[in-house]
Amino acid sequence: MPQSPLRYRPHHFLCSLGFEGKGYSPEFTANMSAIVLGRLRAARGEAVEIEVVGAADDICAPCPARRGEGCESQAKIAALDAAHGRALGLAPGDRLSWGEARARMRALPEGALSEICAPCQWLAYGMCEAALARLKTAPEPSDPQ
Repeated sequence: MPQSPLRYRPHHFLCSLGFEGKGYSPEFTANMSAIVLGRLRAARGEAVEIEVVGAADDICAPCPARRGEGCESQAKIAALDAAHGRALGLAPGDRLSWGEARARMRALPEGALSEICAPCQWLAYGMCEAALARLKTAPEPSDPQ
């Protein structure tokens, strides 16, 4: 039986790309690990379907900052979602595969994260920038390896 699509806010695409097993709480980290490591980075994860949403999503589920369908830092999260939505061409209601999302992230111009991720506390750690650099230098999934 096929799994239901993941529900993702626009900024969680790059968060998933840069995820290194750290998070806001043990429950959040376990959930993010299950989604990112268990579904997206697993064999054939390129085909995982994702639905873009404009509120709390599957990543947010156990977040200690979650407040209903929003966040205690809602203004910051809304700014991140808006910037990422513009940069990646994403809007609530869109559906795409993880492979298609990776292609959109690969197409981001050099230095884009310093602008679209500016309010994010994780930006300073460099995990997402390093992950994006690896993505840009990796062979395309359809390329011979």
